[in-house]
Amino acid sequence: MSKTVHNVEELSLDTGVQEMLLKAREDGVETAFDRSEAMGARCKFGLLGVCCKRCLEGPCRIVPGGKGPQAGVCGATADAIVARNFLTLVTEGAAPHIEHAREVALTLLETAEGKAPYSISNPDKLLDIAARLGLTVDGREIKEVAREVALKALENFQQQFGVLPWLKIKAQPKTVERWQSLNVLPVNAHLEVTNAVNRQAMGCDADPVNLLLGAIRVALTDGYAGLHLSTDLQDVLFGVPAVVKSEYRLGVIKEDMVNISVHGHIPMLSEKIVEWAEKLENEARAVGAKGINIFGVCCTGNEILMRRGVPVATNFSSQEMPIVTGAVEAMVVDIQCIMPSLPRVAKCYHTEIITTLPSVKIPGATHVEFTPENADEAAQTIIRKAIANFTKRDPAKIKIPQDKVEAYAGFSTEQILEALKKVNQEDPLQPLVENIKSGNILGVVALVGCTNPRIKQDWANVEVAKELLKHNVLIVATGCSAHSLAKFSLMSPRGLEYCGEGLQQVLKVIGKANGLETLPPVLHMGSCVDNSRVDDLVMTLANYLGVEARDLPVAGSSPEVQSPKALAIGSYFLAQGIDVHVGIQPPIAGSELVSNILMGDKDRHALTMDGLFGGKLIYEEDPIKAAHLILERIIQKRKALGLPCPDIT
Repeated sequence: MSKTVHNVEELSLDTGVQEMLLKAREDGVETAFDRSEAMGARCKFGLLGVCCKRCLEGPCRIVPGGKGPQAGVCGATADAIVARNFLTLVTEGAAPHIEHAREVALTLLETAEGKAPYSISNPDKLLDIAARLGLTVDGREIKEVAREVALKALENFQQQFGVLPWLKIKAQPKTVERWQSLNVLPVNAHLEVTNAVNRQAMGCDADPVNLLLGAIRVALTDGYAGLHLSTDLQDVLFGVPAVVKSEYRLGVIKEDMVNISVHGHIPMLSEKIVEWAEKLENEARAVGAKGINIFGVCCTGNEILMRRGVPVATNFSSQEMPIVTGAVEAMVVDIQCIMPSLPRVAKCYHTEIITTLPSVKIPGATHVEFTPENADEAAQTIIRKAIANFTKRDPAKIKIPQDKVEAYAGFSTEQILEALKKVNQEDPLQPLVENIKSGNILGVVALVGCTNPRIKQDWANVEVAKELLKHNVLIVATGCSAHSLAKFSLMSPRGLEYCGEGLQQVLKVIGKANGLETLPPVLHMGSCVDNSRVDDLVMTLANYLGVEARDLPVAGSSPEVQSPKALAIGSYFLAQGIDVHVGIQPPIAGSELVSNILMGDKDRHALTMDGLFGGKLIYEEDPIKAAHLILERIIQKRKALGLPCPDIT
């Protein structure tokens, strides 16, 4: 194992993770935090985005400052190389969401045709989607409608002409006109990913502006054929989330039970794991356990938390830590954000890492193939493997941190509207909008994205949130950032102490109307793909006010970004005209042109995202400074709407 330099307190804000990092060192187990330290200083060419590996003429590297090569062998400039690399990241981020959505659409189709053991849990949402798609619903069986919706969804991956069907039913017409004028409207998801890869190839697109517009086109594909499509169809299959109370942190792992972690992003298997865990409780008791305990990691954790109230242990950076407790029988993974190190860590304990999809296999893991058709069989096989592993524990290696906190989740857009109806049945948005207008709610910020071993885990996410809450900004959260905030009580009534007076008042009034002491100051809206729920909330507010999304005092922030998926999601919101903050710099600093286009103000640079779409990328590592940059932009939007603007200094 590499030499360790940092104290564990410098690596994670989570005391349970700190405890497990110490245990891992005692057990001789290397973790992501150790590997990040061992990596040392990152490659400056890579950080600046000026390294090109597109062909075998290189790799080529542009030397900043004009003292070395200023173009690749083919003649590509730093501007072209940086823009091309940015497009690559956005494409790599969008592709997993797009494939996620296709898998869900196929599952809905197979369910409708009686080939998969799922049911239509929310027929009302299905009928609403069908009507918006222009399909006939009256007098038809639910499964017939589901089949037609699934086939229409699959057109997002097949049609050769027109615009993505899901974009047409979701986006604002005026915004669509702007996208059309800039030629960024996507046709089908597979076509857009293919074209994006094609234009990155050596000898193809070398215009940095055109490449960045290409990134926006891919981001729109991600937003509609990835995020929205996934969330909508998952809600049809598994139900729209409603408020649930659950628990967070490593203390959710139980020493006297068979512990199974579900980790990844697609909920089709995790839903079955939860279902069959209940059915196979007696088998667990037969080997001496008190039952079966399911807990989540990353976005699969978000999915089953939102709908089933299943507790969450931790998020991306510390995904190895549950294994280090020595009390986890199996970690079941599907796709995205899964560290290849997991089997190496598990080898030191009795935990079995189980991969489930043909496109995601890891050396040292067991593979149990999952398809929608064999979902029941796969879930039973996995749970029985975990039960068998319970007897293989080494008691000397078991140590579970005891800290855990309560958290409320399940705030889908539908649930938020239901909560507001308890305040104003006839006009539920009126209380929210009036409090935004008055300044009791200064604005709304979505805290999204990841944690990253390059910086102290959870710290930046939590600090940005606290500073915004202090200034009466309502926060919604998704992904691993949501896990960060939940772990530190910002999704429970305890978090009210961090809020400004105006926001406190609003949360208490709405909470009491719903039989709660207060709403939590951060509303958990779900997984990565559930950033579509954030978009739905923004669209609902914008349409109510008769403005575009770009006009609203809203923003997004990803203080601990690590995945290209976050850049794809962020670019989608930039296209909507919504500012997006990141706390780790994307590799764009090697081109002043690209940096100015993405991050510049429209009144200072001739061509910017701010000017074209109304939102810009904000980079700031310091979480307090970042919060104030976001607040400044919210104030600008409020002034443009003629709303009162308090002093935020």
